[in-house]
Amino acid sequence: MRTKTVIRKTAETDIKLTINLDGSGSSDVDTGCGFLNHMLTLLAFHGGFDLTVGCKGDTEVDYHHTVEDVGIVLGQAIRGALGEKFAINRYGSIILPMDEALVLVALDISGRPFLSFNADIPAEKVGNFDTELVEEFMFALARSLSCTLHILKLAGKNSHHIIEAMFKALGRALRDALRETSGGLPSTKGVLL
Repeated sequence: MRTKTVIRKTAETDIKLTINLDGSGSSDVDTGCGFLNHMLTLLAFHGGFDLTVGCKGDTEVDYHHTVEDVGIVLGQAIRGALGEKFAINRYGSIILPMDEALVLVALDISGRPFLSFNADIPAEKVGNFDTELVEEFMFALARSLSCTLHILKLAGKNSHHIIEAMFKALGRALRDALRETSGGLPSTKGVLL
């Protein structure tokens, strides 16, 4: 089974995260940040994986450490559940609409961490969530999963819709990239870093 539990404790956060890549899209998420909970629930549903997250962070400061550290741990868990990345599709991409918002997400489980984030988000906050933290989450995920991740906003005015489209699209792209295939290692080099 492609499952992994990661526990990470720092002076800023205490996180336990479990993922089952071959799940049904169910989730149980409590990060102390309602908007992040909502986005991770969407991510799991559209990714088709089961996700359990518990996080106690220094949210009295703000949500920065919580959001970034959850991204780190999620990437570590996916990477750990994949093992040697043998017989996965490797690539995933989608252009996803969410009302007036339209977002492209493309990724490569390559072993080469990179984030291209070309998405202006009009509002500084959605509720009490700083929208600049979306890029922090994506950077932490790409780095710890060791994947190449491109996010491009093609259209959109409503900040909630734009961010929601990103997380749904990320889930769909991950679902495709993590899909098991009958082939071997998906690289002519014979290795994925």
